[in-house]
Amino acid sequence: MSLTRTARTRRLTAALAVTAALALGATACGGTTKDDAAKEGGTAAAGKADPNAETKKDLTVAFLPKQVNNPYFTTADNGGKKAVESLGSTYKEVGTSSGTDTAGQVSYVNTLTQQQADAIAVSAQDPGALCTALKQAMKNGVSVVTYDSDTKADCRQVFVSQASAEDLGRTQVQEMAKQIGGKGEIAILSAAQTATNQNTWIDFMKDELKKPEYKDIKLVKTAYGDDDAQKSFQQTQGLLQEHPKLAGIISPTTVGIKAAAQYLAGSKYKGKVKLTGLGTPNDMRAYVKNGTVEAFELWDPAKLGALAAHTAVALESGQITGQEGEKFKAGDLGEFTVGKDGVVSLGKPTVFSKSNIDDFDF
Repeated sequence: MSLTRTARTRRLTAALAVTAALALGATACGGTTKDDAAKEGGTAAAGKADPNAETKKDLTVAFLPKQVNNPYFTTADNGGKKAVESLGSTYKEVGTSSGTDTAGQVSYVNTLTQQQADAIAVSAQDPGALCTALKQAMKNGVSVVTYDSDTKADCRQVFVSQASAEDLGRTQVQEMAKQIGGKGEIAILSAAQTATNQNTWIDFMKDELKKPEYKDIKLVKTAYGDDDAQKSFQQTQGLLQEHPKLAGIISPTTVGIKAAAQYLAGSKYKGKVKLTGLGTPNDMRAYVKNGTVEAFELWDPAKLGALAAHTAVALESGQITGQEGEKFKAGDLGEFTVGKDGVVSLGKPTVFSKSNIDDFDF
């Protein structure tokens, strides 16, 4: 057991027994424990980051996606696994099979804290539900990174964003406007109603639609498929029945856009109702080639998972604390800078169409 892990055991014991806390506080190994102020309530470290600090090895880095066995998160977490192992540490993945089981996510965070994981990378199903558990994890010395979907800023140290939320929201509207010629009714097919990332992107979509150039586009409804293929398929059908003049659907979720494409491909709306949003090339290739979908966008989820892993290890190694302006290296991904509110952005999304979709395999 490493000195850091020993210190963590002491802190965990201290949290469970006040008497033991006094004794352990007096006998803790000087100079080897983490600065508790770095973890308290999810705030940044009281001390400064050391970008030249040695990268720690033999850590346990746990990934907690919104939903296991979801192709998107499988790709992202496999990217995380590869990065963790390349850094000389141990990767593990836990999670629920439902994209809306917030209680299940809380339970996994608590278990990982009890198991003394060194770092947790979590994609939050709800912005607030995990906060108490994540704050307790940080108090016990666990480095906490969110990726793909954030919590409240004080409930983690760094959020690894797919791209800027603003870019993602606005570019999806821009792509839809291009496809429908700047006029017509549109709808949004989202994931869970509480999904932080989805709601943030949708807010930017609505703001983009306020611009004069979109005066002839009307957002008629936002539907929720809960990242469930069957429900998303049914929601697509319902949108078209409720709004027969619908010109296009934006689905900022990989499960939703695929399900919507499946419905459109087998309906009279194929090629008439435009569909864009966020999808993976492998899921959408057939629909692009058969004319159901013109273009859509996404980042590389494997790189997102890898960046989350590098960020978690950088935090655990003391190379960053989550303060704005800190820089760290993420292997082949290059150097990144921590932005406002502890956000690290992977980069701008890629637009996939018939011209380039065969260049990608994920």
